[in-house]
Amino acid sequence: MKTMEFLVLGALETRQGGVLVDVRGMRQQRLLALLLLNAGRVVPMDFLVDELWEDPPPSARPQVHNAIRDLRRVLAVGEHRLVTVDVGYRLVVPEDAVDAHRFTRKVREARAAERDGRFPEAIRLLQSAVDLWRGEAFAGIHCPAVTSAAVKLHEQRLTALEDLMALRLRVGETSSLVGELTALLAEYPLRDSLRRSLMTALCRSGRQAHALAVYEEGRRYLADELGLEPSPQLRALQAEILADAPGVHDAPGPVEVRPPAAEEAAPGPHPNCLPHDLADFTGRIAELALLQEAVARRAAGSPLMLAIDGMGGVGKTTLAVRLAHRATADFPDGQFFAALDGFDESRPPVSPLRALAALLRADGLPQDRIPASLEERSALWRSRLAGRRCLLVLDDAADSAQVRPLLPGAGETLVLVTSRRKLSALDGSVALPLDVLPPGDAVELFARVAGERRVGREPARAAEAVALCGYLPLAVRIAATRLRDRPAWTVADLVERLADPERRARCLRTADRDLMALLRASYQYLDLAQQRFSRLMCCQPAGSFDVDRAAAVTGLSADEVECCLDALFENNLVRQEAAALFSFHSLVRDCSRLLPEQPDPAVMTGSQLLVTAAV
Repeated sequence: MKTMEFLVLGALETRQGGVLVDVRGMRQQRLLALLLLNAGRVVPMDFLVDELWEDPPPSARPQVHNAIRDLRRVLAVGEHRLVTVDVGYRLVVPEDAVDAHRFTRKVREARAAERDGRFPEAIRLLQSAVDLWRGEAFAGIHCPAVTSAAVKLHEQRLTALEDLMALRLRVGETSSLVGELTALLAEYPLRDSLRRSLMTALCRSGRQAHALAVYEEGRRYLADELGLEPSPQLRALQAEILADAPGVHDAPGPVEVRPPAAEEAAPGPHPNCLPHDLADFTGRIAELALLQEAVARRAAGSPLMLAIDGMGGVGKTTLAVRLAHRATADFPDGQFFAALDGFDESRPPVSPLRALAALLRADGLPQDRIPASLEERSALWRSRLAGRRCLLVLDDAADSAQVRPLLPGAGETLVLVTSRRKLSALDGSVALPLDVLPPGDAVELFARVAGERRVGREPARAAEAVALCGYLPLAVRIAATRLRDRPAWTVADLVERLADPERRARCLRTADRDLMALLRASYQYLDLAQQRFSRLMCCQPAGSFDVDRAAAVTGLSADEVECCLDALFENNLVRQEAAALFSFHSLVRDCSRLLPEQPDPAVMTGSQLLVTAAV
């Protein structure tokens, strides 16, 4: 019986005895690709539905059943079987029937031959491995899992090519390699190994000036595109060429023995990039219990995302880091932390492109192997997390769009996202709005920072101090630090300074922390009308207000007031005490009063609006 083979290193093809077998319909092709990715393993029906449709129709499951029936007619040959199990399907095929499996086997055998010093055999195996490729893996098949797998395979191909070039240099090839390396480097200019091999080949061919030009071209490209300098290895090779060292002419170039790209992990087996956990962490017992319950009830095999939102200084990062340290044992394959700087007056938010580069480097990927585009970096990051139990903290997110490219696609990764905005667009996340501390916990935090014996002498004043801080954890911490660092002060001295709004703003500022500036950063995403609304309502004396009162104070219509309140609520700048009753935190009121007064947008002329927008 003629054997059947599946070719995925290019456009997806099924062949029997070398003859193309027609798998009709894009849905059947995508389904076959998903089954081949998980050959020998059960693929759940829910996974197939999610991969085949962005918005699954009610008939999704029957459509999958029909597509499976059609595939069975094609695959009912020899050892190939498509088995139905309780939760999904399993494709049974011989390992060598899939060209991607043959590729990885040949690469593995080549590295074994290289370690044993059998260089000609290693070259033959690597060459036969890269010759299996006919184009981009799974070309034309578009669904998240397949895209991630294609990026992973592409990285393995480039690694094999780099090793092949280095081995051919090692056995003495030089001039014959220059053309191939030049073409490869033009296609992949960030691949450091290819650039080193080309420089070495040129130098051994007596073309030192051309080798130095290749280095300079790479240096400019890195500076212009990424703002980086060449790697230490590349700089060392340039120095050897400039010094006319004998090694660059006579000795074989170094061969890097690397594991497959998929196994290129962090420097240690379990990278832990979490910030330190605060020794004086106080309270949040109920919130931690809710988050830990969500972690305990997570679905096996799927990522879990917890989104913590709240006003600036409320302790979102502190809570996320505390939970992350507690959960580390359950997610042993790496703990990552990305500061996204979504609310910082001094710099713009970190782009997903930069954040992904930092995460990939933290996971052990060399800079020269990080793809250039956002889509490729995101897919590579997902592929590296797939099948692992990792923990990822995305801190201070500006919005959902900044977070989405950083999220895992498969595996049991726990994602903790913090933001001052409500990230309602992150579908499937468990949301936890975080409020200020209860008075008792705020006093306890104050005492732990300032000194329990010192605060214990003035309990009533301590309660007054944390109340003037609005029970906001960061404000309490800064005020307590002020007291701790000034032994001559009593708690009453601190209360005196906190009682006046202007002195309070100065008191809640240190050399490296300014509470008013931190709160003011939340207003950068509001338009002028919303900022003006906030300032006017914070200047009026009533502690809480409804839509009618806000309309009377601001001169806006009820609909306009509701629009402003919605924007403030989404940014955690206003509280909704009841269905129709709102209030501002006391420190937000202080901050809003300090906002520069803007003209009323309703009465501004077109030219005034343009000038104000430009400013």
